[in-house]
Amino acid sequence: MFDKILVAVDGSEHSKKALYYALELAEKFDGKITLIHVYSIVVPLVSPVDASSAPILTPSTSAAVVTRIAEEAKQMSKRILDEAEQIAKERGISVEKVLREGDAVREIVAVAHEGKFDLVVVGHRGLSKLKELLLGSVSEGVSHKAPCPVMIVQ
Repeated sequence: MFDKILVAVDGSEHSKKALYYALELAEKFDGKITLIHVYSIVVPLVSPVDASSAPILTPSTSAAVVTRIAEEAKQMSKRILDEAEQIAKERGISVEKVLREGDAVREIVAVAHEGKFDLVVVGHRGLSKLKELLLGSVSEGVSHKAPCPVMIVQ
């Protein structure tokens, strides 16, 4: 029934709960788990401020700063995936890991489609409450666009 399960993780408590539900399903149906984490790079558009000047919006940031921000985001993302993998290993379940950069909904749906997954499991809320207010939740977006059933865990 659920041979291939895609689990979105972001390090939040809701995504950890989602992971535990997915692991239970994998055990029950002898399914395979793939973990996915999607990160996005936010580059500051404001120059550093000192006491004598106002902040200045800059159209571009130096390549070195962008590279450092990208590398830090990628390393944090790898830690999130590694932590989720460790939880699965403690239950005797091996997992595959997918790390993507971009819009979370778009990337999760694309991987679900490409991998022909039977189920996507996501947490109800992630780490960014402000982003959710402005753009809508990842779980809602995935539930509307995924090519397979989506389990949203609260």
